Amino acid sequence: MSSDTPSPSASVVSPSPNSTSPPQPKITFPVSPIPPNPLGEGRYIRTAAALVIGDEILNGKTHDKNSHCFAQYCFENGVDLKRIEVIADNEDEIIEASRRLVDRYDFVITSGGIGPTHDDITYESLGKAFGQKLVYHEETLRRLNEATKYRKWTGDQTAEQLTARNRMALFPENAEVIYVAEDIWVPVVRLAGKLCIFPGIPSLFTKMLHSLTPFIPLPPKNERPLRIQIFTDRPESMIAPYLTSLQKRLKPHDIQVGSYPILFKGVFVSLIGRDLQHKNKDDPNAEGRVWLAEVAQEVEREIGGRIVSDEEVAAQKSGTISLETSNSACKKIEPESVKPSGEAQASASEEGGKAKF
Repeated sequence: MSSDTPSPSASVVSPSPNSTSPPQPKITFPVSPIPPNPLGEGRYIRTAAALVIGDEILNGKTHDKNSHCFAQYCFENGVDLKRIEVIADNEDEIIEASRRLVDRYDFVITSGGIGPTHDDITYESLGKAFGQKLVYHEETLRRLNEATKYRKWTGDQTAEQLTARNRMALFPENAEVIYVAEDIWVPVVRLAGKLCIFPGIPSLFTKMLHSLTPFIPLPPKNERPLRIQIFTDRPESMIAPYLTSLQKRLKPHDIQVGSYPILFKGVFVSLIGRDLQHKNKDDPNAEGRVWLAEVAQEVEREIGGRIVSDEEVAAQKSGTISLETSNSACKKIEPESVKPSGEAQASASEEGGKAKF
């Protein structure tokens, strides 16, 4: 199991005016060095999948935000998200799904099931999936101890409670351990060069996902797709024939045309693609370029609509029965937004239900 082992640093954080507790140091940890490209030099992540683990997701107790966040992250970084699966806290299901997804896709993430309780079985199940026994990771234990040593309950824990807590540093023995942020002791654990294990708490998941960016081989910016949206107040049935014809024409250029009605308001038409070179059908030796912006202007004319921003799309959707959320759901969280408060990173209340670590 590989990781860096630098020492943490601390600075004193003053208590709030109403606090009676003494000042506690703000613990920070060095991040890991950038590892070699696990896919091979010059190769990039093209496809991805997400495996969300948790009974609380399937029984409706907790609303899953992480898959939506991951979908936005993949789109913004030019990665084609192929699959999102939600499974129970069940060893056999975790083993089967993780093996299958790693075999098919370049980048796979899991969310949830890495906390201190009996139903947190993600590390153990993934160890079995890839033929690795679990071992304590000493650097992670040290960071965990450092992050929690000032909490008032630390000295009162029984041996059984300490064993439960230390399960959060029990990893498959050949895993890569990547510390992605100075203010989080929890690492991203990577298996088979592809599968990255994340906690289930949405704020922590989001912060760690964005912080992982320098450590993974994402596509170059010039290969990332564009999305343009056009709004019309015409009914979907009126614009359907044109959109069908348009999709047929644009399919060879890998441009996707989507239609998303808003009840009693109108329709958003979405164009997703890249500005691509293409052959001129009248002159096979000549090349032209498909400009997505030009296609969007054509759509505006044909459906009597107008190009709108992502913010306007979110505003139009608010107050409807649509279950889609705003594009702000996966904003990058700044360091001060996620505090290194030990097991406070291991459990949280999200929308009335426990968000599993």
